[in-house]
Amino acid sequence: MAISLEGNELRGGLVRRVVWGGALCLLLLPAVAMQFTDEMDWNGADFVAWGVMLGVACVAYEIAARFARTNAYMVAAGLAVGGAFLTVWANLAVGIIGNENNPANRLFFGVVLFAIVGSLLVRIRAGGMARVMAATGAVQLAVCLYAWLAGLGAVFVYTAAMCLLWLAASRLFRRAAGTGSGSLIMGTP
Repeated sequence: MAISLEGNELRGGLVRRVVWGGALCLLLLPAVAMQFTDEMDWNGADFVAWGVMLGVACVAYEIAARFARTNAYMVAAGLAVGGAFLTVWANLAVGIIGNENNPANRLFFGVVLFAIVGSLLVRIRAGGMARVMAATGAVQLAVCLYAWLAGLGAVFVYTAAMCLLWLAASRLFRRAAGTGSGSLIMGTP
């Protein structure tokens, strides 16, 4: 069964239950893993941070659902929230460059901050979000190049994956705004 990007199926109650229920399962997963391995050793602060991250992602879904007029918007919002979530999670857990204590990793938090501030400035409207996501991809690439040129480390595969994610979100937001041309590059027919 294919999901249409034209209707509003992704805003419904079933998806909402999957999002919130999935977050609850993810919150409990480390507690279950701790019963079977010593590799997972979380304390209360770890669970609070994980819970806050999951809660923020779920609230972002709820906000997107209120603004969405199409499934393209919902998928784009999911990609954007997912990209931000993965960046924060990887950075806090193991670090994107080196380990989590490498100061260069703060640069990647800047990418997420850029996406959040940009989204707020365009009031989370589809056309503006398309531009913000494309710019976030450019910022992601700039951070990678800066880190590499400054000798802080290289994360080209991660950066390529994240840039594709940001650009896919941009394309879908453009589609949701009714200005999508089918190209990943903005303004290209």
